[in-house]
Amino acid sequence: MKNLKSPSPIGLFAALCMIALGFALPAAAQSGGLAMLDGLTKGEWTIKYRDGMPERKVCVRTGEELIQLRHPENGCSRFVVEDATSRVTVQYTCPGNGYGRTNIRKETGDLVQIDSQGIASGLPFQFAAEARRTGGC
Repeated sequence: MKNLKSPSPIGLFAALCMIALGFALPAAAQSGGLAMLDGLTKGEWTIKYRDGMPERKVCVRTGEELIQLRHPENGCSRFVVEDATSRVTVQYTCPGNGYGRTNIRKETGDLVQIDSQGIASGLPFQFAAEARRTGGC
C-alpha cells in the first residue's frame, strides 16, 4: 500500500490561490473597459451589411454604438467576453426585447468588421457587416 502524505502548507496555499484565480477571471472579463472601441475614430460611420440589407449610418462617439445595432435601446446589461487590442466580443441582454452577442474586429481606426447574432423583438437575427468612418456627425 502506498504511503500518502499530507499536503504541505505551501502546496495547499498554492492550490487555494489557483482556485481563487479561477473565480476572479470571469469578473475581470466582465469589467473590461472596451479599450479597442475607444481607439476608433469618432464621427459618422456607414454600416454595409453583407446580406444585402440597406446601409445604415451611425454616429460613433464611444465605439460602443456598434455593439447593439439590433437593440438601440438603453438599459441592456452587458458582459464583456473579450477585449483585446484588435477585437472585442460583448454579450448583452435587453429586458423585454431579447439579447445578442457581437464581435467587432478592428482593421484600422476607421474600419471594423462586425458579426452579431441574437434575438430582437422575438425574432432571431444574425448578420455580418463592415463599418467604415465616412464623415463627421
